[in-house]
Amino acid sequence: MGKVHTLLAFTLQVLYSCHAAPTVFNGFIYHDILNGTGNRNGEIHFSGIKLRVKSHPHSVFAVRGSNAILPCRFWYEPSLTSSRRVRVKWSLLPLLGEQESDVLVSFGHDQRSFGAFKDRVHLQKNDQGDISLIITNVSLRDRGLYRCEVIDGLEDESATVDLGLRGVVFPYQPHHGRYHLTFKEAQKACNDQDATVATFDQLFAAWLEGMDWCNAGWLADGTVQYPIVQPRQPCGGVDLGPGVRSYGARHKHRNRYDVFCFTSAVAGQVYFLQHPQKLNFSMAVQACIKDGAQIAKVGQLFAAWKFLKLDQCDAGWLADGSLRYPINNPRPNCGSQKSGVRSFGFPSPYHKHGVYCYKSR
Repeated sequence: MGKVHTLLAFTLQVLYSCHAAPTVFNGFIYHDILNGTGNRNGEIHFSGIKLRVKSHPHSVFAVRGSNAILPCRFWYEPSLTSSRRVRVKWSLLPLLGEQESDVLVSFGHDQRSFGAFKDRVHLQKNDQGDISLIITNVSLRDRGLYRCEVIDGLEDESATVDLGLRGVVFPYQPHHGRYHLTFKEAQKACNDQDATVATFDQLFAAWLEGMDWCNAGWLADGTVQYPIVQPRQPCGGVDLGPGVRSYGARHKHRNRYDVFCFTSAVAGQVYFLQHPQKLNFSMAVQACIKDGAQIAKVGQLFAAWKFLKLDQCDAGWLADGSLRYPINNPRPNCGSQKSGVRSFGFPSPYHKHGVYCYKSR
């Protein structure tokens, strides 16, 4: 009988300890029994009260370097007479082959941001139920689908909102020629040019704006596609209508293609360096440094052409060893009758030309 009493006392002590101890999640202490009415097991009884979470609008657009507000609100039906402490979590949902990323977790007055979002995100909290996420200094890698999740005891509701970036898509191939990039090499090639691998939506938007390119390139989801405005024999044939042609998903390690890169606004100045003489590639690099700048990257030139309307009918070196120039006002002797960034490919580094420099603010 003494053993039974001892076992019962131990069981009650364990139950009491489990009831009293907080649950730790992501560094936040969370007590289920802090909210509402409950039983002795710490379970919440909602008595027909329903937690609602909504984001509207479902899509938000920004440019790199700006601030973005991702809308999200929560409320109860029927409404409550007193406020409740809830746990709020924002996450960036993964693309194919990637992992979900924690963005921010908040409970009461405590909040924590994670990874690349650390110290760049916070909740708006303009009024009761407002848990909109403010992202400062938006980067190229911030674009994607975000989940706003609210947890109140046993209730867990969420909504999603898409953050899109306004920018420009450009096809890219390295100096050694067409179809030389695995998927990983394509990612690095875009990153090296101040860009990311474009998504299908970004390529589709570029096609709607008139992009016509016959070389197939990687996209962010691991598919290989290319945009055609004017159907022609070498580009899928004349029997197929205009559109974005797809090779489907390809092997990321064995298959090699070009890549479509995406970039957004730049936070500095891209300019053609006025220099008394033409420069070979190594001289061009040093000339930009001497001017307090660095030689511009391909993505920076495209961003300046798109957002700053840079127009210069002079070919200049870029950081990858290519020779290009931006035209917003088409005219004779400056290439085709369409605006765009003209390319002369990768000339010998000993040839002498102008140079485009980039100076950060």
